[in-house]
Amino acid sequence: MKLTPMQKLEELSYNLWWSWNLPARRLFKMIEPILWEEVQENPIELLKKTTRLQERLESQKFLDYLEYVYSQYKCYLSKHSLYDDRFSNPIAFFSPEYGLHHSLLIYAGGLGFLAGDILKESSDMGFPMVAFGFMYPQGYVKQRIRVDGWQEEVEETEKIGFMPTRKVMDEDGNWLKGYVYCRDEKIYFGVWKVEVGKTSLYLLDTNVEENAPWNREISSKLYVADKEIRLRQQMVLGFGGVILLERLGIEPSGFHINEDYPVFALLAKALRYVKHQGYSFEEALQKVRERSLFTTHTPLKAAVNVYPFHMIIEQFSFVSDVYGVDVKKILDLGTNPQNPQEGFNTTIMAIRLANNINAVSKKHCEVSRKMWGFLWEKEEENPITYVTNGVHLLTWTCCDYKDLLTKYLGANWQDNMDDEALWNLIDEIPGEVLWEQHMKFKLTLINHVVDRARKRWSKFRYDPHVLIAQGLLLDENALTIGFARRMTAYKRPDLIFYDVERLKRIVKNAEKPVQIIFAGKAHPADIEGKKLIQRIFNFAKDPDFEGRIAFIEGYDEWLAHYLVAGVDVWLNNPVPPLEASGTSGMKASMNGVLHFSILDGWWPEGYNGENGWAFGDYEVEGDRSAKDAEAIYSILENEIVPLYYDRDEKGIPRGWVRKMKEAIKTISPKFCTRRMMKEYINKFYAKMAGVEL
Repeated sequence: MKLTPMQKLEELSYNLWWSWNLPARRLFKMIEPILWEEVQENPIELLKKTTRLQERLESQKFLDYLEYVYSQYKCYLSKHSLYDDRFSNPIAFFSPEYGLHHSLLIYAGGLGFLAGDILKESSDMGFPMVAFGFMYPQGYVKQRIRVDGWQEEVEETEKIGFMPTRKVMDEDGNWLKGYVYCRDEKIYFGVWKVEVGKTSLYLLDTNVEENAPWNREISSKLYVADKEIRLRQQMVLGFGGVILLERLGIEPSGFHINEDYPVFALLAKALRYVKHQGYSFEEALQKVRERSLFTTHTPLKAAVNVYPFHMIIEQFSFVSDVYGVDVKKILDLGTNPQNPQEGFNTTIMAIRLANNINAVSKKHCEVSRKMWGFLWEKEEENPITYVTNGVHLLTWTCCDYKDLLTKYLGANWQDNMDDEALWNLIDEIPGEVLWEQHMKFKLTLINHVVDRARKRWSKFRYDPHVLIAQGLLLDENALTIGFARRMTAYKRPDLIFYDVERLKRIVKNAEKPVQIIFAGKAHPADIEGKKLIQRIFNFAKDPDFEGRIAFIEGYDEWLAHYLVAGVDVWLNNPVPPLEASGTSGMKASMNGVLHFSILDGWWPEGYNGENGWAFGDYEVEGDRSAKDAEAIYSILENEIVPLYYDRDEKGIPRGWVRKMKEAIKTISPKFCTRRMMKEYINKFYAKMAGVEL
């Protein structure tokens, strides 16, 4: 059946492929450019709000471009890959959050964006994967900063009508639903679907009429503080995802769980083997282990989920009746042999249910092997290895920058983006062209920040000092440092304020000014994180800083895109070795923003002496803040600021541009998800599926 132009637009708008396809983004922008910005590039909302659609549908130029984009889309979906022949069944990927687009607020931070980038790259590579998560109609924290700098959380229900989600219908045309057991009751869930190119993401939603009011709230928001609700979330995600796989007729070739949150998917699969295929519990566990991969992201034992044993016994009381398995056998899976009274540890359970375990950087692997090594009798038995994180390059590089890459790297660069030799062609870009492009991104960022401040003043009637703190006085000609990530103590967002007077001298230099843009949220229960935000915000309000410090309220994926392309330097200074990987610095580097980081997470693998700056390769007993702050100030004063302001007769900082090129060409191929996904496939997925590549 031939589709109408409107039907083609709607089909494109509901597949997130458009979000990393440049012609598709330009297509939607053509409909109504100002509204496109106002709806934050959400094509579903655009199509429902625009008054100019009919005019566009009567334009032959627009229809021709629509046909061009739609044919690209259909070609993309039908393209055959070598994995189609090798993997007869998909990998089932489970994650508590997904960062795919700001129109779908089911993410909190880096863990979610990694998961989202994995789905996008799987689609681009034609690798068979099916994913499971939660709908979260209330999403994560909506941040508002009070006049005194304190973070408040604003609860808002997401507008489902503007989200790229559709209900999955059963064979009778009704909303597909299932249920899981918790205690002795059934908890029902409905199923939504998100199309991520070729990859399908299924989201479970407990807000269905069959549930009691308290159970309808289980999937309402991400990372709740209440332990019982949190445990029920984990149970619904794990058991519900496995049951849904069966309803969809999918027998996955393996399971990949992103952190410990979905660990009960592995338990559920084992219990299904017991019930439906007659395996003993021990046999079922072994079968699951062979086909499972657990990716751990935290180097902090305090950050793992631990539940009282009585809570596990209560919530899993159904296991004996439904599956014929004693709940004590489940308790054994999560018991810490070093501290048996600690409680039920879901990370330990995940380690015991997966033969394949990976950390997310080389350094994090060293930390993880030490952290969990007590679970094996011998060091050589410890299977923990690593796949360093990457980012989806087509998502995180600016539109105009992609045009530049196509011009100088060739039309097919996207097919070979992990080829390091290809990126040497970056040197062919004239320095003035790259600098002009960067300054354009920078001006776009500052205009966006000023516009956000203006809109917040109009809506909330903020005090003028608050507007200045939110970036009203930012200067496009000043060296601009960005610091944007989750606000928590170990990331030390306020480290640069260690010596306030010295920092003032740096930023207030009349000839070589420096400005710093901060953004980030604290978890609602993280009081220390909120205090850090308040401290930074109050510095931003201080007239002595002359508007050179800004804290931007409401950090999200939309703002992140502006920041990682528009600042000059990306600062990162966590307490080592507490940064598992980090990915924001990768995104910045790929856009030519220079990474200035302590040697932790991914940076020891990325830094080569010429593609950014590094510090922290020294031993410190006790609090290392003074020494790290001194390193930051010293590098700023003696290297970064002088290099940035060293200009030729055309006003181009040639030395700076050389470092930009070095960052782009060394970081892009090595830290893109193309490289990362190939590692996952070759190290784990093929083995789990019994496939030879």
